[in-house]
Amino acid sequence: MVIAGTGHRPNKLGGYSQEAFDKLVNIAIEWLLENKPTKVISGMALGWDQALAQASKDVGIPYIAAVPFKGQEKKWPQKSQDYFKYLLQFAEEVIFVSEGTYDLRFMQIRNEWMVDNCDIILAMYDGTKGGTHNCVEYAKSKNKQIINLYDKLCLQNSNC
Repeated sequence: MVIAGTGHRPNKLGGYSQEAFDKLVNIAIEWLLENKPTKVISGMALGWDQALAQASKDVGIPYIAAVPFKGQEKKWPQKSQDYFKYLLQFAEEVIFVSEGTYDLRFMQIRNEWMVDNCDIILAMYDGTKGGTHNCVEYAKSKNKQIINLYDKLCLQNSNC
């Protein structure tokens, strides 16, 4: 079973603190240990994507880093860029889905690649519009199973 993650950036998931990130990682670890996928695909964006990659690394499940384009991380703070590069080192495979520099549609092309190459979508999705919504809608159109773990985060945070 191959899973792909889609989810919000930190601003919709409790913030940019280490504590907020650790909560996401722990939710992902719990799910991974319970369901034992053979591989994980992470889109490597800040937030849920990187938490899922970290959780995969922590429990020893190989992951593919599906990066929308080379330089995705260039506009992030240096600490975030460094962490992105750290996670890439542990990926079983790094795939740059599109060629060129930033283009908003590259995010959706990456999302579609992930959906097309997985069995299940593991989401951290609050129902709002945006890239995560677009990924979930594409997964629905492809009849993929979608498991949304957002309620587990809400049990830990009072801001849901």
